[in-house]
Order: sequence, then structure tokens, then C-alpha cells
Amino acid sequence: MVLSASLLLSSCASLNKTQKGGAIGAASGGAMGAIIGKVAGNTGLGAIIGAAVGGATGAVIGNKMDKQAKEIEKTVPDAKVERVGEGIVVEFSSNVLFGFDSSTLSNDAKTNLDKLVIVLNTYPDTDIEIQGHTDNKGSNTYNQNLSQNRASAVSGYLYNKGIANSRIRTKGFGENVPKYDNNTEDGRSQNRRVEFLITANEKMKAEAEKEAVK
Repeated sequence: MVLSASLLLSSCASLNKTQKGGAIGAASGGAMGAIIGKVAGNTGLGAIIGAAVGGATGAVIGNKMDKQAKEIEKTVPDAKVERVGEGIVVEFSSNVLFGFDSSTLSNDAKTNLDKLVIVLNTYPDTDIEIQGHTDNKGSNTYNQNLSQNRASAVSGYLYNKGIANSRIRTKGFGENVPKYDNNTEDGRSQNRRVEFLITANEKMKAEAEKEAVK
């Protein structure tokens, strides 16, 4: 499976994001998604691939996600937006959302999240996983708790702004899944992040399947 994941990632390099939605999903599933996430060093990639549908339906979903990703990029300039397979990863540096060692949302955080909520409400047929991550300073237990508390703070804010609780789930990863180099201050700063994984819900998948067979 590790070899398959590596080959899949390399073979998708020449495709556009919508095509990747179809190609990745066709060979995926929860287990494959987890393996690919580890190969790529990106939990968001693995989770999104694990939820993929694939084929013509996946390509339709990919096209819808292309549009949503562009709107997020335009509306929320402080976020890093990446299209992955049939989903979107939206990354905020923790210093955009929180004070040092804090899980209390700053005023700037609320401004940015309010902008994101506008787009999320425009596309209600998506699920949102909110992931908290830290650098490797401090104890593993402390970092785990901090990451979970930050993810929960963001989740609670979105819920209070009208995002249905059924759309949201949270995960805290602590220091265990670094995306950047923890040996440098810049890398550690980037590892202190909150990521939003946006994927199609069952309604969007059903509608995409109908559209794909037209």
C-alpha cells in the first residue's frame, strides 16, 4: 500500500485539481488515505483522499471544490488554501487566530473566521474537520491539550455563527504531525497551525453522481 501511495502521488503530479479528484478517489478509501497522508507528511491530504468518491462523480465534486477554493482565497487572504483531490485544506497560522500559548480567539481571528463563514454558508453541502497542531516545544501532553482546545475554540465559534454542528468535527494532533521543519524557528512557527479540511457531504456526493451520468 505504501508503494501504491507513492505511485499514486507521482502519477497525479501532471493532472489538474479536478482530474486529481477523480483519479485519487478511484484508488482510495480510508486505509489508503491514511497511508498516503503519512507518505506525503500531510494529515489533511490523507483524510481527504480517504473520503474521496473517485471516477466521474469525483471529478464533478472536484470542479465544485475548485470554485469554493477560489472564493476562500479571495475572501480570506490571511489563509493558505490548497486544493487536494476532492477537497480543500485551509490553513491558518496559530498566531493569526490565538495569542501565545492561548486557546482564546483573538479579535483578528474572529474577523478572519467571519470571512470564512460567509463562504462555508454559501456551500452548505460540505463537511468540515478542524485540526489543531503545535510545534515540538513543551511536553507532548501539554501540546496535545492545547491543539485540541484550539480546534474546539474554532469549532465553537463557527457553530455560534450558524455553521451546523453536524458539519463539524475536531481533532487535536499536538506536536505529532509536523508539516514543517521543527528544527528552525520559522518551521516551528508554521507548525503552530489550525487546518480546515473541507469535503463533500452525502448530499453533494449524491447530486454529483446524478450530474456525472447526464
